[in-house]
Parts: sequence; structure tokens; C-alpha cells
Amino acid sequence: MADARPLSAPQPKGATGVVVFADGRVVWGKGFGVEGEAVGELCFNTAMTGYQEVMTDPSYAKQVIAFTFPHIGNVGANDEDVEAGEAHALGCLVREVVTEPSNYRANQGFSDWMRKWGRIGISGVDTRALTKLVREEGPPTVTIAYNATGEFDLERLQKMAADWPGLEGMDLAKDVSRLQVERWTGGKWVWGEGYEMGGDDDERPHVVAVDYGSKRNIFRNLVEAGARVTVVPASASFNEVMSHNPDGFFLSNGPGDPAATGEYAVPVIRKMLETGKPLFGICLGHQMLALAVGGKTSKMFQGHRGANHPVKRLEDGQVEITSMNHGFAVEREGLPDNVRETHVSLFDNSNCGIELKDRPVFSVQYHPEASPGPQDSFYLFKKFVGAMK
Repeated sequence: MADARPLSAPQPKGATGVVVFADGRVVWGKGFGVEGEAVGELCFNTAMTGYQEVMTDPSYAKQVIAFTFPHIGNVGANDEDVEAGEAHALGCLVREVVTEPSNYRANQGFSDWMRKWGRIGISGVDTRALTKLVREEGPPTVTIAYNATGEFDLERLQKMAADWPGLEGMDLAKDVSRLQVERWTGGKWVWGEGYEMGGDDDERPHVVAVDYGSKRNIFRNLVEAGARVTVVPASASFNEVMSHNPDGFFLSNGPGDPAATGEYAVPVIRKMLETGKPLFGICLGHQMLALAVGGKTSKMFQGHRGANHPVKRLEDGQVEITSMNHGFAVEREGLPDNVRETHVSLFDNSNCGIELKDRPVFSVQYHPEASPGPQDSFYLFKKFVGAMK
């Protein structure tokens, strides 16, 4: 692989950042953000915009992101383009050195923003070569490190990567979920005005959203579509959910293995289904809905992450360009008779949506709220809120 060297190869002059693979390969670069070390799964993201949204997406917990677009950080950072209260990706690898911001909305540089949230960045990396590696070998485990002095214990960093157990079997939803019930207010972003207020009208249909690692723009789109939203923690029991008198249920995105999170979430989801009320799931929520109705999930070879993924809607053949971020998928084979497949990926033909034939329940693997990404799938929020009405 271009840019990778053996563990024993000489360190390039001026290198202050390093990526150490579990198998001993090393990639050097220049560190930015916070100094330190982190170990996790390396993945790539093909989005050309929205690096703040990507870094704050809770679904990226325990992952290091290699951005294929070379100019990451050039528009700086602001207080609006975030999808959670903190950064969740462990760090990022970028091709070009992060420059000073050149956008009127920026109130700080990307390097400063990364440092604020305790995240490691490494620039000068051939991220497209890393992308090719992930496509051919699957996502590797890596340790990333930044030390301004350029001093690294490579053998120790390799051992950290080699000892990391991987995402399979790992429940991360409880780590990133909010701990308290929250009445969500606030709609979509409007140019020059910021985020709209609203969503607190008691006449609106009421959705209780389970937060397995949710993105804020999901709730904004539910409000935009006409819903009133109450968000509950991932660990909420069925009785706790029902205490809010919902008209429908929402299952959010989130990190980790759906089978692991499903150990406590699936029994709750099955009781939700018994009520006959509308239910809508996204990403991890989609996978756990499939588990709840008798389907299966499995780890993907490379995963889908980016803002340009074509998905075919089987009902009418229309193609939606979608935003995706997932390393697990619902298996197409073996879905129960009462489940209809609704969407498939045009990249690899994997499942991207299901619905139940006998009740108003559906889910999609992709992110219809975008942030970042296209807006082809906003209609799903209106479909869900319409079913609650």
C-alpha cells in the first residue's frame, strides 16, 4: 500500500503523527488537534462536505475516519454544524494540511475544534490509498497517535491495536445515548437565521424517540414534518416509553453491533410492535427492528460511509442518493413472510429498507436526515408523521 511502511522503517523527518496497524504497518504524517493516542477501527468516508457533522455523529464511536476528499478543514468550524454535544469519532486522517478557515460562518479553525473536543488528527496521509486498503482487506484496527516531539513507542502502539477486540459483539449505544428524558424542540436550519424554533405544540402527534446514538437533524426533521418529539435513553423500558403516551415510536441510529444492543433493545421493540402504533427506524434502529421481527444482521466487509450512496426504491424503481454510515447490515435472505423489502443499495445490492405488511412499521439503513448529505429522502419523515395522524 502506498504510504505504508514496516514498523522498523526509519521515521520521516518532521513526522509528528502516526497510524500503526495491528499487523505492524505504519503510516506517518503531521499531527493536529489534541496530542495523545487512540485505538479503534479504521474506516473511510467519501463525503466532500460536512466533516463536523461526520465527526460528531455518535455512530462513529470507536472509529477513525479517513476522509477521501483531500481538503478537510478548509472552511473551519462553527457552533451549528454539529450532530451531538461532542465529537464521537476517535480522530481523522486527511490528505492536505488543515488551513486557516475561509468561510464566513466559521468561528474557529478545524484544528482548534479538534483540540477542544480531544480528538486526534493526522494530515499528509494518502487517504485514497487507505481507502483502497479497506476495500480490499476490510476495516483494520489501528492506533493513531500525535506527539509534537515526534517521539513514539511503535511497538507499544502496535500492541494496543493488536489487543483491541473489534466492534463485533460490542454494545456502544449506552455509551453515547443521553441519560435523561428530553422534550425536543427546534426545527431545521434556515439560511441566515439559524435553527427554527417549534415542535412544542401539544396538538401535534407525539413520537417517542429512543436514542441509541442519535443525530440531532433527525429530530429537527420530525419537527419539520409536524411531530412533537420526546427523546428517551437507549436503556428505557417499554413501560417508561409508554408513560409518555406516544402516538408512534422512533428508533435512532447508533454505533456498535446491533445484536449486542439488541439484547436489551429488541424485547422493548417487540412490545412496541404489539401496540400497533406506527414505528420508524434508521440505521441501527433499522437493524434492530429486523432482529425484532426475526431477521438477521452481520458485519459488512467494508461498510458504507459517505453522502453519495445510490439506493433503489423497489416500489417504483426510483433512485435516492443517500447519506450512509454503517458497518453492519440486515441480511436479505431469511426475512419473515410478513416483512417486505423496500430498498436496496445499488453499490452492492445489500438491504437498505424494510416494512411490515400488516402494520405501519418501516425502517431504512441510510440516513434520510442527511447532515451531511442529499435531501432525497426527507419524504420518509412525512410518511411516518402522516401514519401517526
